[in-house]
Amino acid sequence: MRNFWSAMRSVLSSFLGVQSEEKRKQDFENGRPIHFIVSGLILAAVFIIGVIFAVQGALSLAGK
Repeated sequence: MRNFWSAMRSVLSSFLGVQSEEKRKQDFENGRPIHFIVSGLILAAVFIIGVIFAVQGALSLAGK
């Protein structure tokens, strides 16, 4: 389970563009691909849902 959370942190860092080259190399050497795939899908879904809620909130404030 620790490896999954490490992969989740790495994917989040990549989404934000702040992951170091050293950490990226470490991920490729030690990480399991399934952890990165699942983490990426989860974070992408959270991002999309967040954008949907932000747009709905902005539209409701604008009076739609």
